[in-house]
Amino acid sequence: MIIEIMGLKKLQLFYTGKYKEGTMDTSQYMSMFLEESMDNLQLLNESLLQLEQEPKDIDKLNEIFRIAHTIKGMAATMGFNKMAELTHKMEDVLSEFREGKLEVTQSVVTILFKCLDTLENMVNDINGGAQGDLPIDDILNELEVISDVEPKNIQTGDKEQLAEAEEHNIELNEYDVSVIKEATEKGFKAYQVRIVISSNSLMKSARAFLLFQTLEENGEIIKSIPSTTDIENENFDTDINIVYLVKKDVEQVKKMVLNISEIEDVEIKNLEPKVAGVKKELVKVDTKDRDKDKESHKKTHQSVRVDLERLDRFMNMVSELVINRTRLEQISSNYKVTELNETLEQVARTTSDLQDLVMKIRMLPLDSVFNRFPRMVRDLSVELDKEMELIIKGQDTELDRTVIDEIGEPLLHIIRNAADHGIESAEERISKGKDPVGKIKLIAYQEGTKAVIKVEDDGKGLNVERIKAKAIESGINIEGMTENDIRNLIFIQGFSTNTEVTDISGRGVGMDVVKTKISALGGTVDVLSEVGKGSSFIIRLPLTLQIIQALLVKVGSETMAISLGYIDRVVDYKEDLIKRTNNKEVIIHNGNVIPLIRLNNILKLEPSDSIKKYIVIVNIGEKTVGLVVDSMLGQKEIVIKPLGKILHGMKEYIGATILGDGLVTLILDVAALV
Repeated sequence: MIIEIMGLKKLQLFYTGKYKEGTMDTSQYMSMFLEESMDNLQLLNESLLQLEQEPKDIDKLNEIFRIAHTIKGMAATMGFNKMAELTHKMEDVLSEFREGKLEVTQSVVTILFKCLDTLENMVNDINGGAQGDLPIDDILNELEVISDVEPKNIQTGDKEQLAEAEEHNIELNEYDVSVIKEATEKGFKAYQVRIVISSNSLMKSARAFLLFQTLEENGEIIKSIPSTTDIENENFDTDINIVYLVKKDVEQVKKMVLNISEIEDVEIKNLEPKVAGVKKELVKVDTKDRDKDKESHKKTHQSVRVDLERLDRFMNMVSELVINRTRLEQISSNYKVTELNETLEQVARTTSDLQDLVMKIRMLPLDSVFNRFPRMVRDLSVELDKEMELIIKGQDTELDRTVIDEIGEPLLHIIRNAADHGIESAEERISKGKDPVGKIKLIAYQEGTKAVIKVEDDGKGLNVERIKAKAIESGINIEGMTENDIRNLIFIQGFSTNTEVTDISGRGVGMDVVKTKISALGGTVDVLSEVGKGSSFIIRLPLTLQIIQALLVKVGSETMAISLGYIDRVVDYKEDLIKRTNNKEVIIHNGNVIPLIRLNNILKLEPSDSIKKYIVIVNIGEKTVGLVVDSMLGQKEIVIKPLGKILHGMKEYIGATILGDGLVTLILDVAALV
């Protein structure tokens, strides 16, 4: 995309006499370059992982080559020469794959991953205001070594295919022939397409890129004459010849091409092998019906990039609208202004629709976080010399962008710990009767107003006795704790049962970071484990952090809000319900023993003299607790506002809200209280 836009801009300047090489201002394209580069690098990571698993996947190899070429073109266009040079050398190795001169092995893929890491560091360097001039000599030398191989001879069985290609005035190598063979077996059709751009076109380079983009949205271009490099440098006349793989028929391909203006002529030849029994045909296209085709095949852009700061401002404005709507409703109720009721109902409906819309705009799929972990597990597998497999499910589950931004680090710590300390070596697993390949599962799904993320492994599990011993050594009182409570001690700061500090984990900080981060997001994390069977970390997070449904309660003389997402039910407070066990208050409800927390004691507030009190039963992960409150004020939709730097240390609250009567009310952090 960026090459096309830059090429168009350069041509416009050239033809108006304003263009001079090296003088073009690229700053306006920087944001687009950075975003597209990171997206393409992530795609390369994913595609290389798949290619390592399936080295014969020609489609995937072709996709990798195309993405690498795009990155090179973008970097060169923006003037980042080292980045372009490194990607060019990487393309040389990929070409060896394509031509069958080099095999896809773990060691070669590891070097290519080093390239991607270096390129990512360059992009981050550029994002920080530098030029991305990081040292690349070592990685270039490694690429030179692996590409220094003798070419293989072309198989005699493919000679007929090469002769077939020569009949159509385009040279195909062994790789191209194998691509066509495999594609036709999968239901694709192979065409040689000759496009003639109008000689009157002032922007033929930009027109060519638009043509390529249109065709590649529906199929795969495996050969181009002139090459894309020549097109970038405007080193071609008016003819473009391509070999094109697509599932569409000739007429549909014709219409795609004609949808682009300034196309003078199109010829399409069928390149499918003779063995497939398909008769070759030549289609000459009359361009007179172009206007009709263009009218019926107009394309529309389905998405736009929006600056995150603007999106946050939009959210804040909607939040203020919700607050003022609540205020108006309160005034109408106080003064009994019935004439306002109908209008207020309409405003409420519109505001709710707008709120739902902005919420959906802010939501992002977890895939944007999950997609980094397959590469990480692959690298850990090589580093630790363990056979491991990462299984991902539910990556389409959506969460608020704020949550998405913060959840990556906790998940990284959990997965690294599972790989390092959970999964055993292949020999140990075989001796236990397990599959030698360890399984780590990353699962996500929505549960009511919460998103649940599970990280499960089938490794050795947590050793409760070792955790107990470490707890006693650290001076922690474990009297009355269940086995599950003891397992959850691993989240205490500095707590680690590992005697060895490794580069992967074992410093006693990872699980503390996990707990802190997830609590800050209003979520919870629990661990379940069985020795010899494996462990499961269960994270529950709110779907959004901005506007929530809450229950308003009185604690002493203060009004507090509790998110409905935590609340199971509310029961009347009765003295005869209260029991004591291990010197702690509990209630028996539906046959379950539920610990009791008196909020006025925790928050250091004077108790109310109200006769009728209530117990709000909340669920925090696997725990159920009863919160004693002095009175109930009903359910409200509230906007969460941050407390600011001065009150940031108040861990009992996640924020504050403004009620309809203008009262500022604190929102309880139930997870932190429990």
